[in-house]
Amino acid sequence: MTISVVIADDQQMIRAGLRMVIETEPDMAVVGEAGDGAEAVAVARRLRPDVVLMDIAMPRQDGLAATSTLLATPHPPRVIMLTTFDTDENLHRALRAGASGFLLKASSPEHLITAIRVVAAGDALLDPAVTTRVISAFAGQPGPQPPAELAGLTPREAEVLRLVARGQSNAEVAAALAVGEATVKTHVARVLMKLGLRDRVQAVVFAYESGLVRAGQSPVSPPSPGASSNNRR
Repeated sequence: MTISVVIADDQQMIRAGLRMVIETEPDMAVVGEAGDGAEAVAVARRLRPDVVLMDIAMPRQDGLAATSTLLATPHPPRVIMLTTFDTDENLHRALRAGASGFLLKASSPEHLITAIRVVAAGDALLDPAVTTRVISAFAGQPGPQPPAELAGLTPREAEVLRLVARGQSNAEVAAALAVGEATVKTHVARVLMKLGLRDRVQAVVFAYESGLVRAGQSPVSPPSPGASSNNRR
């Protein structure tokens, strides 16, 4: 099946470059373009693409507001934010807008193509540089009161969430915990369900905002005292 893509960026040359990269792939097609956020919303609603590449800084309506609007509609597309992330404020706003992918504009064409395939398949992707900025943004912040939802996770599920928050893939988590990749996928799905999260991007935000993971902390921590070993899967 062909992955349909809409490109939203206020610079025509960037749109042309992205189109050129995407249309070299036999399983992808650019079905529309937009020069600002309001136009991106209109085009996406009309064409119903699988994926929207959304620049953050655009006139009339920025990409963050456009993403929030799109994701509030029934059966929304998957959104990948394209940005330079000049400020932590933009980073925080982008994470909370609900996009499924975040890429720096300096990313390679190969990384862009991978990101489109990943989010089109229903997963989420964070550029490693973005994950680093997330860690830095939360470094040194006082630990919040842990939300009640954390108590519903088993020790193993909490371990998986910590590793996911460090930007590790399912294969890397499986290697770290000496389990199969299918087992990791099951744990991730349970974590998202229990915490009421849509995807891995929201899981990363939750892990840092809840204090489960902090900068400089070992990604895999032992279970809390009194935790039953029977809960470990």
